Order: sequence, then structure tokens, then C-alpha cells
Amino acid sequence: MELLRAASARGSLGWPRSWACPSCRSQAATSRSRQLRPSSRPSSRPSSRLFATTTPSLSTTPASEPSKPYYVTTPIFYVNASPHVGHLYSMVLADVLKRWQTLVGKTALLCTGTDEHGMKVQQAAASNSVPPKVWCDENAAKFEELAQRALIDHDRFIRTTDPDHIDAVKHFWFLLQEKGLIYESKHEGWYCVSDECFYPDSLVAKKMDPFTGEVFMASNETGNKVEWTEEKNYHFRMTALKDKLLEFYDKNPNWVVPASRMNQVVKWVKDNLEDLSISRPANRLSWGIRVPDDDSQTVYVWVDALVNYITKAGFPTWTPGREEEGGWPADLHVIGKDILRFHCVYWPALLLAVDLPLPKQILSHAHWTMDKRKMSKSSGNGVNPFLAIDRWGVDTMRFYMIHDGGIAHDSDYNNSVIASKYKKLLQGGLGNLLSRTTRTVYWDLGEVIASRQSKLALAHQDPLKELFTNHKEALLRLFPAVADRMAQLDPSGALKIILEAVAEANKLISDTTPWTLMRKGDDTRKAAAGEALFMAAETLRIVGILLQPFIPKKATELLDRLGVSPERRTSQFAEPGSDFDYAVTLATPAEKWYDTEFLFPPQPVLE
Repeated sequence: MELLRAASARGSLGWPRSWACPSCRSQAATSRSRQLRPSSRPSSRPSSRLFATTTPSLSTTPASEPSKPYYVTTPIFYVNASPHVGHLYSMVLADVLKRWQTLVGKTALLCTGTDEHGMKVQQAAASNSVPPKVWCDENAAKFEELAQRALIDHDRFIRTTDPDHIDAVKHFWFLLQEKGLIYESKHEGWYCVSDECFYPDSLVAKKMDPFTGEVFMASNETGNKVEWTEEKNYHFRMTALKDKLLEFYDKNPNWVVPASRMNQVVKWVKDNLEDLSISRPANRLSWGIRVPDDDSQTVYVWVDALVNYITKAGFPTWTPGREEEGGWPADLHVIGKDILRFHCVYWPALLLAVDLPLPKQILSHAHWTMDKRKMSKSSGNGVNPFLAIDRWGVDTMRFYMIHDGGIAHDSDYNNSVIASKYKKLLQGGLGNLLSRTTRTVYWDLGEVIASRQSKLALAHQDPLKELFTNHKEALLRLFPAVADRMAQLDPSGALKIILEAVAEANKLISDTTPWTLMRKGDDTRKAAAGEALFMAAETLRIVGILLQPFIPKKATELLDRLGVSPERRTSQFAEPGSDFDYAVTLATPAEKWYDTEFLFPPQPVLE
């Protein structure tokens, strides 16, 4: 028993306070009000006395389904070149947030797609000597393939060349005209083809190319070259919406995440807001949607692109009084920080102009860099996401994107870091815990779970009682803590909390050495071993449920190996003691070690 006492002293399992928000920490473990969906089959196993007071009662009354689904979008991606890993990050972020909503029982929609009009696309097609539509078809297919390869659970892959989108843009233009918010005027200003926008004098400056010595005017925000342009086009009276924009920002201070970018948006509107040029002469830009009733002008690509979000939601043919059924207003736009102004100034102004509700929140993530330089198509330093998925596997790439990807600050892509995280956190953490729990000849996990109630003496007299009680209480805090981080649009923080649970369960197994207790111990020691194994199994089951949005293939494989029933893989079962009917389909102990592959096998050595 000295070994067990020492283990108890070492493993207090007071998991980090960051696991739970203050309100969650202040609640007793038994106060959760979530109701569990009834099992599709009766349980043949009695519930544990230890968990009897903390397991929520089942309810047969289904929750009412709201008419509006949760609607999340990625940016639509330019097809002037092939995708890089930065595009993969936007897709995976949005997908994780969409899958999370599904996990907690909501109907959720995800839209992604491609932005196929504008000067950049026109020039890219011309430089490759192909018609613009052919160029768009070829490159849109690459982005759609990336979505499939990355397991993006999208409900529509929209293209701005889609007929229903073109109709939506034209109708939106008519609405702006009806409001008297479009006028024709000569426009003079600094135009950036790369950024597809005009910049005021206050936001451009001279810049010198360090390699060629060329001096040119460039955007202060992006560093991209600008050229002085004079042309006659249509303008949107965006300055007429200035007060409404500032009022909206003031009433919704958390509209943009992170807060630093919300501050940038407010400052830009206060200091730099101008009427917006929303068309280009067709003799200069022929590849795009022509302005209704004026074929000499092409609709500005950003007006065209932004409307995609409501096209997906059914605009303009949605049924009056039932507009929300298509998802609008979007619950979340996921965007990169380089397109902040278009989504957080232009888009809300356009929506306010036509009396449509604004998206509920914007998540503006940082960039992936290579050697501390932003990945971009023009610089040629982008990581090919297809090769990365081939090399590391889709779940490993999704894991790395979320774990190391930045929201407020940029992240530097590094293959050595991916290898290290895989070995330590996936192979040595989650995979190791599964192997230690199931790949053994010393016990049958199904029998351990089935006989859970018989371990009564341990709860009353064993020195490890506190250790196991602390672990159980930490598991009770796990889902609320993860949900809190997800509500704050912090998937990385949520993932790290889940990994802490895995680390603590591995520590519990190391401290109690159940393989020794099972072989040599008396009934009390075997009871202690059974308790440790039950805690480890419950950690695996709950973690497997919570990891489904992040690493869907491996999480499914984990839950399959544990024998968790498919209908018991929702957040309603992400609590210890909520499911005793698993592990019965595992291989017999004699088969486990020899015939079961590792969840995360060793990776090839980096060259």
C-alpha cells in the first residue's frame, strides 16, 4: 500500500484553473442542467454508486429546434492561383466551429467557395493564355478538392460565377439604387490590383524594392503596389452610413474577435471612411458581373464577393417571414486579418443600406508565415496543403492548424514542429493512453466497466480515494471548460484543455500502475487498478467525443475502438458516468496486443 499512498500524494489532479470559466468553477459538479438523450437500448449494467448523484436524469422530451440554423462561413478564395496552407487554416477553423455546433445539438450550416471575378483573376488567366472561365473552373476545382481532402463539412461550395449568385448581386444592386445610395462620378485615387481596392492618400507611401531599388507607391496596410487611376464609375454613399456604423460598433463591442481588430475597424471608420467606388469600366475590367442596365461598367469585385454569404442563405428568393431558415444573419464569418476592412466596414455598410441584418460576429484570424514571412501566392512561399496532408495525414494537419494557428498573432509553419507535436501529443499522449488502456492481456476493459459498481471498498477506505475523486471532478469540469473556450471563438484553447485531460489520465495510469496491481495485488489493489482503468476509459470516451470537431477521422476511430455507440457520441454524453454500455465489442485480451494497430503509428523520420 505504500506505493499507492505515494501515488496518491503525487497525483492530486488539481487540474489547471484555466479549465473552467469562473461560473463553471463556482458550480458544484452535480449542478449541470444538460439533459441526456435516452439510449436507444436499455442498459444491462447498474450505474455506479460513486456517480449516482452526478449523472443527470434522462429526458424523453426533445428540445425544440429553432428555425434558424447556426450559419458559419469561410472567406471565398481568389482563384488567381492554387491554394496554400493559409486557405486550409481558414477552412479548418470554420469547420471546427461548425462541427462543434452540431456536436452540441444544433443544426449548423457551413459555406465555403471561390471568388472568381476581378482584375487579379483576369490578369492571371491572360498570363496563362486561357479564357477566364476556363481558368476559374480549373482553380475552383482545386479549392473544392482541398475542402474534400481536409474533411470540411460544408453545405455548399459557392462560386461567384454561379447563376443564382449573379442574380443575387444584380438584385442587391437594384436595392441600393432604390435607396438612392448609388451615384455616378469621376473617381481619382490610388488603386491596388493585388488588393482589389482604392486607397486614400493617407494610406499610401513611397516604398523601395530592396532587391531592384525601384521606388513606387504602396499601400501602408499591405505593402502592395498602387497606381494612380482616373475613371468614371458608380459610387456607394458609404459616408451616409457612418453614424449607423459607429453606433453599431458601440453597441456590439465584441463583434470582431480579437478585440484589437475591433479597435482597428472603429478607427478606420472614424478617420478614413469615404464613399466607395463600386464599379469599374468594362473596357478595363471585362471579367465580372456587368452593372444592371449599364454594360459599360462591371460590378466591383468586393460587392460581388460579399453578397455570396446571403446568396447561400437564399437571397433574394427567400420566403417573406422565413428568411432565417437559410441561416441569415450569419452567426460567424471566419476571415483572415488582411480582409478585415471589406468584411467589417464595407459589408455592414452595404447591409445597413438595404435594411438587412448584420452578421452576428466576425472571427479575424492571423496569418501563417514561412520563415516569419507571410505566405502568399505572389511571393511563392506558400505551403502546398495537398502535399502536407499527404505527408502528415489529414487529422494531423487539422490538429496542427488549430493547436498552433494564431488568432491575434501570426504563426510560423514548421515541419519539425509538426513532427514534435505529433510524437508528443498525439502518439505519446492520446494514442499512448488508448494503448495502455486497451492493448493488454492483463484485463478486459469491458469487464472493468461492467463491474464498476463492485469497487465499493475503495471509495470508503483506500488512500487513493482522493486521487480518483479529483480526477472524476476534473472530468465533470471538462465539457463546460471546453464549451467556454469555443464560445469565445478559441478552438486552440479548447483543444489544449482536452489535451490536458489526456495528460492527466496518462499520469493517473503511471502513478497507479494497474498492470502490477492486477497481476500481484489483493482484492483491494485490484479494485484500485479497476478504478484507475475506469477513469482512463472515461477520459478516452469523453475526449473522443470532444475531439470529433477537431480530428474527425481519428476521433471516430478512437470511439469505434472503445465500442461507443454512435448515438452516444454527442456532447450530452461528455460527462463521466453517462454511458456504461461501451467496451463490450473490444477484442479479447489475448488478441489486443498483437492484432490492434496503434491509433497514431510512428511517423517517418524527417529528411
